[in-house]
Amino acid sequence: MRASPVRVLLVVTLVAAPAGVWALRGDVIRERLSAQPAAHVVQPPARIPRQVSILGSGDILVHPPTWQQARADAEAAGRAGYDFDPMFASIRPAVESADLAICHMEAPMGPGDPKDFPRFNAPVDLAAAVKKAGYDTCSTASNHALDQGEQGVYDNLDALDAVGLRHTGTFRSAAERAKPTIYEVHGVKIGHLSWAMHFNGLDPPAGKEWLANRIDVAGIRAAAAATRKAGAQIVVLSAHWGTEKVHNIDGEQLSWSKQLIADPNIDLIIGHHAHVVQPMERVGDKWIAYGMGNTLARHDFPNDDNREGILAKFTFTEQPNRRWVVTRAEAIPIWLSLRPTIRVLDLARVLEHMPKADRRRAIYTGAQDRITGYLGSRGAFGAGLRVPLY
Repeated sequence: MRASPVRVLLVVTLVAAPAGVWALRGDVIRERLSAQPAAHVVQPPARIPRQVSILGSGDILVHPPTWQQARADAEAAGRAGYDFDPMFASIRPAVESADLAICHMEAPMGPGDPKDFPRFNAPVDLAAAVKKAGYDTCSTASNHALDQGEQGVYDNLDALDAVGLRHTGTFRSAAERAKPTIYEVHGVKIGHLSWAMHFNGLDPPAGKEWLANRIDVAGIRAAAAATRKAGAQIVVLSAHWGTEKVHNIDGEQLSWSKQLIADPNIDLIIGHHAHVVQPMERVGDKWIAYGMGNTLARHDFPNDDNREGILAKFTFTEQPNRRWVVTRAEAIPIWLSLRPTIRVLDLARVLEHMPKADRRRAIYTGAQDRITGYLGSRGAFGAGLRVPLY
């Protein structure tokens, strides 16, 4: 057995000596220490901050070439109707990688034959494909929200409900509009707002202004406050705004964004409508994606700008004060391929597996370069924006 350690103590005492002299006396005390080791103090493990990722993307607006492709894909699979699944297959891994993925359904879906500009009506089969692509919810306030009138709003929401996609921006009643839209993801409550700048000259029926949200700064701020009060820890605003075909933000976007991103109840703004990629910008510790381009749309633009888009992904981290802040911002470039079939491509993912000699490489890398140029024009890269490129 191992001997117990010994502690030696020297005790010094001041004592009186003869002739009035004081002296010091030292006594040695030997003390046997216990063989029991000192208790080990276990420090609690450092708390790992919680994180949640939110992804947004641009317009889904079905033109004749896209629904014709969907019909051809359905026929090739031996099915009736429209099959949009193959169009989204390339971006599905990126969309699914987010904890919450938000699509923008620009035009209503409804029964009957599909309709083109100026009053769109998309096949209801589109909803199932959007869900399969990994999206969890859709913003629905847009300039085309009222294209098919009041019934068109209801039909669109019915199509989303039928496949389990959440939604906000258009509504069935005043009570539905007044109820905050909140998703719970991994125990984190995320609020979602969707507002559009106009409805292409259309107006809701009198007394039914609740059918669709039209941008009003005071109204948005009130809705954000109500959403926060209802328990949302993060609030995301989907804004349908901007000037079509223009990469730079316009005066209204600048004015609205300054007011809204300064609101303590709004944590992130993701935009669409211009149908081309616009800048991303960090304002304080918040982010704005002014325009994410197109996800699936086929406009007759004179150049290829309308074939470009991004998946904007934001990772929020909980701070010690319980506030949630974006700690990682990413923009994933996407591209609409037209031949031999219409497909939405995750450019970096496609280029990674493409033979070096493939002539499409120059087209795809050129699109990546243009997209990154648009994104960075307001200092986004200096503020930490990341873009996965091949």
